[in-house]
Amino acid sequence: MLHSLNPHQQQTGGFSFENTRRNAVLESNLSEAGYKAPNARKTGTTIAGMVFKDGVVLGADTRATDDMVVADKNCMKIHYIAPKIYCCGAGVAADAEMATQMMASNVELHTLNTGRPPLVAMVTRQLKQMLFRYQGHMGASVIVGGVDVTGAHLYSVYPHGSYDKLPFLTMGSGAAAAVAVFEDRFKPNMELEDAKQLVGDAIAAGIFCDLGSGSNVDLCVITEAGVQFLRGYDKPTQKGKREGQYRYKPGTTAVLTKTETPLSVDVVHESVQMMDTQ
Repeated sequence: MLHSLNPHQQQTGGFSFENTRRNAVLESNLSEAGYKAPNARKTGTTIAGMVFKDGVVLGADTRATDDMVVADKNCMKIHYIAPKIYCCGAGVAADAEMATQMMASNVELHTLNTGRPPLVAMVTRQLKQMLFRYQGHMGASVIVGGVDVTGAHLYSVYPHGSYDKLPFLTMGSGAAAAVAVFEDRFKPNMELEDAKQLVGDAIAAGIFCDLGSGSNVDLCVITEAGVQFLRGYDKPTQKGKREGQYRYKPGTTAVLTKTETPLSVDVVHESVQMMDTQ
């Protein structure tokens, strides 16, 4: 960029706010046409996944929120794509649901056309290409995990189409709390029970540290032998029973001092005024 500047142009330091005027012009043009600039949307979810010794474990919470209102306490965020490929959805619930349904249909057609079982990489590629076409307007962040002929794989796909492939992944508003659990306790080639406990604890961390995540923990274990969907694997926020009564009888608290102040009431005189209307 420096070589394109004019020699006499003075270079100023600090932040540049040149785009603020451009943004104001764009917003004014939208308002004149009867439109308004889109607002940022906040959603709440904690989804996670990890690769263990024999396959992949996916996990998600079950709270669906509408702004500050809990719309559903026990929704399903782990969706079916293929017999051994599942994905967790975060973001806008309708976008994640429809995106996974469209992918499941496309993968089934691809399998019938080729006569081969689907690959996790193929599913991820089709999904990220579909989301890229919408340029982020389809607010679906997903974690794709599964087992195919090449082994166990785990991908995360963002709403604008980029993706990551890692041994453990977290997404959603509770991802920061969940990834801290993975970074502390994750080990390669973990056993099944240890992997389930780790993913469950990561989702529970998101539930306790994020207001948009809550309710129960769902797990999905995918191995070469098949799929085990553990609905309600853990209920960390289950309401407990009240053990005692917290109503106190009158007189329980001692009266230290007592003062009586007589109330003086002034005499009220009522006057009636008649109006002659004739």
